[in-house]
Amino acid sequence: MNNVWLTVIGISIIFVATALGASLVYVFKKDLSKKLNTVLLGFAGGVMIAASIWSLLLPSLEASESMGNFKFIPALVGFLIGGGFMVLIDKLVPHFHKGTGEEEGVRNHLSKPTKMFLAMTIHNVPEGLAVGFAFGGASLIGTQEAYLAALGLAIGIAIQNLPEGAAVSLPMAAQLGSKHKAFLYGAFSGIVEPVAALLGFFLASMISSAMPWLLSFAAGAMIFVVAEDLIPDAHLEEHPHLGTWGIMIGFAVMMVLDVALG
Repeated sequence: MNNVWLTVIGISIIFVATALGASLVYVFKKDLSKKLNTVLLGFAGGVMIAASIWSLLLPSLEASESMGNFKFIPALVGFLIGGGFMVLIDKLVPHFHKGTGEEEGVRNHLSKPTKMFLAMTIHNVPEGLAVGFAFGGASLIGTQEAYLAALGLAIGIAIQNLPEGAAVSLPMAAQLGSKHKAFLYGAFSGIVEPVAALLGFFLASMISSAMPWLLSFAAGAMIFVVAEDLIPDAHLEEHPHLGTWGIMIGFAVMMVLDVALG
């Protein structure tokens, strides 16, 4: 398949998967059970952890080989800056965490559904950037193997976006009293992903020397989301084995995708 089409497919499926997940509001009559929610959020966390390691941090280290024993510097600095970026976003953007009942961001009068929507939208920014950086890096390398590796990352992100879309739309239906509005909220929480992916693609393809820093930046942002949001929202302390196996299976799926396609 043409490399341009691989890029288009990779950037598109991350949004399409979120919309498909949001469409589950028409299938389920009520929100997900606590046990299923724990498994799905654990799975999403496992995918993001594996993607951060296999698809972002390791390529960042490989791209810094010329720095010798100091090749860890771009990976380390970019990783920490990525986490810091998410702290800044958390402080500025008003949002509500359904799992913990915590509100963050500047004081405002936004409705609860809007804050829930913004919480998931924030999650999706680093995922979109990661996919964009991966395809931007592939465009610099120029081989189909590099594009397939980037596609593997996009597929992994898309898989975990399915439950994330449902995690927005299902509770929204109860809040809004409308499945159609809940679907739109869930679907559009993912629209930021292809936008962030395009930004990441152009940054990576135009500034090749920044690739190690950009990849590790995305990894830091994603690990922050896992630790700050996904794991607490999953309530692992209530169903530790279910949540742990969710994380392990998600990690395994993403690892296999990366190795098989990379």
